[in-house]
Amino acid sequence: MHGGRWLLRMEDVDEPRCSQAHADEILRVLEACGFEWDGEVVYQSRRKDYYQAALERLVDAGHAYPCACSRREIADSSMSGIEGPVYPGTCRSGLRGRTPRAWRVRVGSGPVCFEDRLQGEHCQNLEADIGDFVIKRADNYFAYQLAVVVDDAEQHITHIVRGADLLASTPRQIHLQRLLGHATPSYLHLPVAVNEAGQKLGKQTLAAPLETAKAGPALVAALRFLGQMPEDRLVRATGAEILAWAAETFRSDAMPRNQERRPA
Repeated sequence: MHGGRWLLRMEDVDEPRCSQAHADEILRVLEACGFEWDGEVVYQSRRKDYYQAALERLVDAGHAYPCACSRREIADSSMSGIEGPVYPGTCRSGLRGRTPRAWRVRVGSGPVCFEDRLQGEHCQNLEADIGDFVIKRADNYFAYQLAVVVDDAEQHITHIVRGADLLASTPRQIHLQRLLGHATPSYLHLPVAVNEAGQKLGKQTLAAPLETAKAGPALVAALRFLGQMPEDRLVRATGAEILAWAAETFRSDAMPRNQERRPA
């Protein structure tokens, strides 16, 4: 529609919860839906050297430090923030002889703001809402926040469209972008489909998986969820045909701004 490139990345940095079988199934569903990505699929689990290099840059610049605190210690000594306990900065001045467990990045006291193309202006005070956050975990895996910032920069990502469940993560990513000298992409956070209990639809909430044989109806339902009005005949069309229709008729001003929605 705008002559851009669509890149596919498997964000499998949390390796204990991911598998090649799951990744292959995602690819099959995308192909059945008519999606065609540009270039090779990038797997985060194969890019640890890049994340380690970014971590070392942050450490050398004094932006990151080792942390010896356990989750229980943090919970017992901190206030509650938007995603759980706010790290109180216990190890900011040193470990005092304790063994390091994770690596954290320092945050500032001022707000981090950005203009979301659907949700509008969004601001967050990282110090008050999150605290110094983990970029390499105690189990030696890199955190999602660092991995996506490194990958977005290397792939020259300019526009990001994703679920509103990641809206609260964006200020942390912008903070890392600034520390590493990377450009900040344009963001658009779509409403997330939830069940009657307000839980995001997914395997953890036992939502039905997408079936390759029912790609057409699934795409039509997704378009309606996003405020579009696909014709009934498209239910029987191929994924590629539905996407072609959407590229020609999609109305950005029709998209709902509410961050959580139940499917019709």
